[in-house]
Amino acid sequence: MLQINWADVIAVVNSLLPYLITAGVLLVLAIIITFAVNKKTVKNVGTRKLVHSQSWIVVLVGVVVAFSMMLTGPLATILNNATVTKYELSDSTVTAANELAKEVQSEAITMLQNNDENLPLSGKKVNVFGWASTNPVYGGTGSGSMSDQYPTVSLLEGMKDAGLETNSELSKLYTDYRADRPEVGMFAQDWTLSEVPAAQYSDTLINDAKNFSDEAVVVIARVGGEGADLPMNMKDQYITYNDNSSEYADFQDGEHFLQLSQTEKDMIDLVTKNFDKVTLVYNGANAFQLDFVNNYPQIKSVLWTPPAGQTGFSALGDVLAGTTNPSGKTSDTFLKDLTQIPSYNNIDRVGSTESYTSTLGTFRYDNVDEFKTSFPGFSGTVESSPTFVNYVEGIYVGYKFYETAATEGLINYDDVVQYPFGYGLSYTSFTQSMGDVSYSNGKISFDVTVTNTGNKAGKDVVEAYYNPPYTNGGIEKASANLVAFEKTDLLEPGASQTVTISFDDDDMASYDSKNAKAYVLEAGDYGVSIRSDSHTIIDEKTVTVADAVTYNSDSNTHDSDQTAATNQFDDAEGDVTYLSRANNFANYAEATAAPTNFSMSDEVKSKFIANANYDPTEYDNADDQMPTTGAKNGLRLVDLRGKDYDDADWDKLLDQLTFDDMDNLIANAGYGSQAINKIGKVQVTDADGPASLNNNFTGVGSIGFPASTAFACTWNKDLSKQFGEMIGQMAHDMHVAGWYAPAMNIHRSAFGGRNFEYFSEDPLLSGAMASNQIGGAKSKGVYSFMKHFALNEAETDRNYMLLTWANEQSIRETYLKPFEMSVKKGGAQAVMSSFNYIGPTYAGASDALLNKVLRDEWGFKGFVLTDYFGGYGYQNADQEIRNGNDAMLATTSITNHITDKSATSLIAMRKATKNILYTVVNGWTYENGEPAVSVPVWRMAMYIVWGVTAVLAIGLEFLAISRYLKRRKEAATVSTAPAQPLSDEPSFDGKE
Repeated sequence: MLQINWADVIAVVNSLLPYLITAGVLLVLAIIITFAVNKKTVKNVGTRKLVHSQSWIVVLVGVVVAFSMMLTGPLATILNNATVTKYELSDSTVTAANELAKEVQSEAITMLQNNDENLPLSGKKVNVFGWASTNPVYGGTGSGSMSDQYPTVSLLEGMKDAGLETNSELSKLYTDYRADRPEVGMFAQDWTLSEVPAAQYSDTLINDAKNFSDEAVVVIARVGGEGADLPMNMKDQYITYNDNSSEYADFQDGEHFLQLSQTEKDMIDLVTKNFDKVTLVYNGANAFQLDFVNNYPQIKSVLWTPPAGQTGFSALGDVLAGTTNPSGKTSDTFLKDLTQIPSYNNIDRVGSTESYTSTLGTFRYDNVDEFKTSFPGFSGTVESSPTFVNYVEGIYVGYKFYETAATEGLINYDDVVQYPFGYGLSYTSFTQSMGDVSYSNGKISFDVTVTNTGNKAGKDVVEAYYNPPYTNGGIEKASANLVAFEKTDLLEPGASQTVTISFDDDDMASYDSKNAKAYVLEAGDYGVSIRSDSHTIIDEKTVTVADAVTYNSDSNTHDSDQTAATNQFDDAEGDVTYLSRANNFANYAEATAAPTNFSMSDEVKSKFIANANYDPTEYDNADDQMPTTGAKNGLRLVDLRGKDYDDADWDKLLDQLTFDDMDNLIANAGYGSQAINKIGKVQVTDADGPASLNNNFTGVGSIGFPASTAFACTWNKDLSKQFGEMIGQMAHDMHVAGWYAPAMNIHRSAFGGRNFEYFSEDPLLSGAMASNQIGGAKSKGVYSFMKHFALNEAETDRNYMLLTWANEQSIRETYLKPFEMSVKKGGAQAVMSSFNYIGPTYAGASDALLNKVLRDEWGFKGFVLTDYFGGYGYQNADQEIRNGNDAMLATTSITNHITDKSATSLIAMRKATKNILYTVVNGWTYENGEPAVSVPVWRMAMYIVWGVTAVLAIGLEFLAISRYLKRRKEAATVSTAPAQPLSDEPSFDGKE
């Protein structure tokens, strides 16, 4: 989600222009009148003065009225948000949050290699190399930013807290080289990887380091964030990067951000030449290309430390020192060559093509002049036209491709994969024993006994996978699919724990979009296994499904669907060749090639909708009856708390509202929902941040937790639930009602800018983490906006009319799965829709997505909010409310207001309003009855100004009229008085 930016400023100024013009016109007229009414044009002094005073009194009143209309109109939402009382975390909450954050990171740190039992460190002194050791990655940019209200534990401080002494001379070298990290922000990115060239390490410094300790830690870090994906060619002309040396380039053409720079290579060469016990720490959320590790036998150990939040680096020190035993598992597959991912050629990237040059993406349609538009941007007017991205890999994302490709002989697994999905080492060893499998009444279950066979206490993860029967050319199926997992308690040496794995047989069903157009559990033998990672089978047993099951009726739905799932996204498949397992992935080269067709078809054009070609009246239903508005039924919103969504009182409450009441609630839902005083609906605040709560208006933030990727690496559902509960506790302290998180898009590639904010390449792991966070927050009465719904896996061109093409099977099995779990298991009450289109339809106006799937199939009850509402040439409230998107994340007046007042429109407005009110009243804000409301500070100030203005205007008016009457009386007296002599001569009557 976008934060406040210059586009807001432009929109605000545009919305204020009518009022400013009015005030300006009044001022100009008063000045004209003042000069025009003069001694020559109006000889009577009293009249002249009266006209002058009246004109300026009118200006005074008119300007106050104009500014009041600005404040209560386009500025009201901004002022309401900015002047709410600033509530901060209590000391007890801060302490509890910091402790939980450290615990999360303790289980997230993943040990990828530990040759010769190099870790834990044998001594208390250690040399820490790498500029990133002094500037590690704590989170992501944009919505993932950390609050500066609370202290942050640095990487070196975390090591010190663990009792480790680091080489201060090395740290000084790095801070002297550069103290700050180059900014990778939402609106500009400097991708420079600051690193001291090897030539600048003096012999004295290296010798001193060897005398200080024979152990070395090398830190490599990569940052990502909202607004930009990671560079796939560091030499592209639109990439900002400054080499660390004038003698060589850090990257060659074609090299990407997730591999070592030349300066980093030189630094590692230097370290490994002088130290035999080296630990590499990778700090980042995006799976790094660690192929170089095998070239250095001196690199004994490798730790993956995802962005750690504000206190998480204290956990890294404990892992290095051995007081914490690492138990993390990879949430993504680590490859030896990231350019070999099947989606690589179909990931849009900044750069240029022969036909198009831009700092935006390269996948742009070349025949869509009729859809070109412009909108206020961050630094001026932005020109926009439709773009696209093809999800050509279908269901074969991450490990599901590599495991299946190896099964089919397409790849040699060991040549491609360095560290599998679900992989992680420990300082101890475990065995897992799989019990007999029970399959009864659609439920598959078995016990797994985990035993700590080593000499240190630790935790292990039981990972259960299934391998379904596959028919060549039939429904696409991966040969390895995570179906369930559990993490053990802390097991002492020799201790055992038995965990139960249980899942429904329809969890192994596949979606058949071509024939059955439904989920199908095909008959045959299913291999159910426990694995130490996606590739290494510990034990496997066979579950036989005797008869195929097609879940195509409301009496036989898939995964407790309210209505049977069937094709809803045929329009999104497009003219794309999708990767198929058929004949050993025979179409791999064709399917994964870069796009060559940049023309939008006539069929797609006929279905494509943006603001320029959308007229709400064309979608009005003449049979719709105008609903009641403005009724006096006497209901308060609090009266509906706890009542069923379909309770008749909801219609009575909605009857009390006017068009303007509903429009204000729908249109101005940025960072909270607006008050409707007549029904006791109070203004509430919603906060941003995937790992925290950040109020973009007041500047108040909470403790920043480790990134979502870190949660996935814990493989600990209970920690995710505790985090959700902590979000709820922090929300109570901060008086926040809703949380713009968690985000659960898929790591389609390692280059996603917001991978830190998303969990994993696997939908089940993502859904388990997300649903538990949502459930935890819900238990505290806080509603979470699961986002970004849906198919928003990249940042490039995300709000430039990005048409995402994907087949129905991959949409349902991969990209919608975490959201489905969040609704069904987590009880999600709110949704943030995504910027992109799904096929030719904007996701925020997709009836198929927001109504038929989300509400009809999954049974969701709550409200849907747009991602940041910047208009962008395709966002408009009229279209969105008619298709299931209830609220606009806007604080300024653009296309977020309803313009159509037809019966069809008001019916849609009532439904959207109901969804918002239903969610809010069932949140914690109303748990003790209708909340007391105080008048906002800005309104109090406005009322005072009104009073002063009224008194001043009346006083000035009284003074002006009094003076006018006095002057007129004086003039009349003068005109009736006897004529005075014109000289000193005596008058005719002889008197002096």
